[in-house]
Amino acid sequence: MPSPIITLTTDFGLKDPYVAEMKAVILSISPKAIVVDVTHGVEKFNIRMGAYALASASPYFPKGAIHVGVVDPGVGTIRRSLLIQTKHSFYIGPDNGVLTLAAKSQGIVHIYEISNRKLMLLKISNTFHGRDIFAPAAAHLANGTSPIEFGPEVFKIVTPDFAKIIRDGDVLKGEITHIDNFGNIITNLGENEIKAMKIKQFANIKLKDTKLKLKLCRAYAEVRPQKPLAMIGSHSFLEISINQGNAAQMFDTKIGDTVTLYRTNRS
Repeated sequence: MPSPIITLTTDFGLKDPYVAEMKAVILSISPKAIVVDVTHGVEKFNIRMGAYALASASPYFPKGAIHVGVVDPGVGTIRRSLLIQTKHSFYIGPDNGVLTLAAKSQGIVHIYEISNRKLMLLKISNTFHGRDIFAPAAAHLANGTSPIEFGPEVFKIVTPDFAKIIRDGDVLKGEITHIDNFGNIITNLGENEIKAMKIKQFANIKLKDTKLKLKLCRAYAEVRPQKPLAMIGSHSFLEISINQGNAAQMFDTKIGDTVTLYRTNRS
């Protein structure tokens, strides 16, 4: 059998020993596990950024991979610890939305609250559930422990605004979830939602208070340099871009701003 894969996405950075401690726990319980760092450079406490990174990377791992996401400003509070089973992967982390984008995009099958103390470290700190709860849970799951052993099944998870999409007839409303280093504006409007809207050649978009009619392109170079465009990007979300320019600067946008997509007869 191939070695189990466990990925880590956190806001811990690499200056402190926190990431190494999580890996040490995982490998102590599941020595054959392959541990992959997605990123530890998520902005501190930025759940949206962590959710985007996890949702972007996780589809490319083999089926059955175990993804641990820890951006957890509510650590030590009554927020739940979750194990989410999807049609493709498993997700482990706090119930604060960091897992939601990725899990929902892959089709949630079961959700379990991690409460079985036998599958945690003996001593659990109030401030480091990544090491004491989530890392051991991932390792035990990698060893073949059934998801139902971790705790009771639950049926709702936190769905933050950045994971919500509202459709009202010919109007689709979401928000900006990420702005990359090129200034591309990446929304939470997914490829399936765009297809359902039957958008063809042009996307009619309201970005904050600015109305735009943008060519729906397959490549940036389909418009002239410094001209705006819309496209389904490499992570299957609607992007607003400037060919060889910075869309976020041009349109004075930031993460969390509202994006509205309209379908007209001329689209």
